[in-house]
Amino acid sequence: MKIRTLHRWPRSTRAAIALQERLAGTVRLCKLPRGIRFVAGADVAFARDGQSVLAGVVVYDLQMGTRIEQAVSRTPARFPYVPGLLSFRELPGVLAAFRKVQHPVDAVLCDAQGLAHPRRIGLACHLGLWLELSTVGCAKSRLCGDHDGPAVEKGSQCVLSHADERVGTVLRTRTNVKPLYVSPGHMCDFAGAVRLTLVATTRFRLPEPTRLAHQLVTRARQGLLEIDDVRNA
Repeated sequence: MKIRTLHRWPRSTRAAIALQERLAGTVRLCKLPRGIRFVAGADVAFARDGQSVLAGVVVYDLQMGTRIEQAVSRTPARFPYVPGLLSFRELPGVLAAFRKVQHPVDAVLCDAQGLAHPRRIGLACHLGLWLELSTVGCAKSRLCGDHDGPAVEKGSQCVLSHADERVGTVLRTRTNVKPLYVSPGHMCDFAGAVRLTLVATTRFRLPEPTRLAHQLVTRARQGLLEIDDVRNA
């Protein structure tokens, strides 16, 4: 996949926050395009030494219910761990994995936050700006915001709000299982983010593309993959 250069990577916390504030104004909320079929799932793990980012991307065919392609990258972790600035630590690796992807992608699901971020630019938003694709954040835990509890049935949902503004949806993807925190990334809206998450979810809590990406980076961390050689399923 060819990826444009959106910006240079900042080295300081102050510069990263300033860049987030600038980029947040360029994130677009809109309806998802029709006919989304090939959805990429993205996830990140860290090597055992903590110095390398292991990023995995799986391209999943929603129509056939199959994995089409996968790619893994290993990149240095050049930015420190700072809550709210994780995209500067993790995103270079995710982009490196996407550069290996050959199959066209219609949308991306990230195991990360989208709009549900204090400055409204979680990793899913940031990635969408780089890829110029529709992206959705499907996080397992909350970064910011308040909400009521959704009902226990699959598909139940409630609004996630922060500073009197809607930032996402608390979505139950399996009955009697902890919900996910779903928020638009880029070129998506709240309803579309929920709809794509549910369509991509099978019998597990996580959408299948991100679940497979999580398995991929876990295997990479365990040393079970030759990372430079990983591409096709």
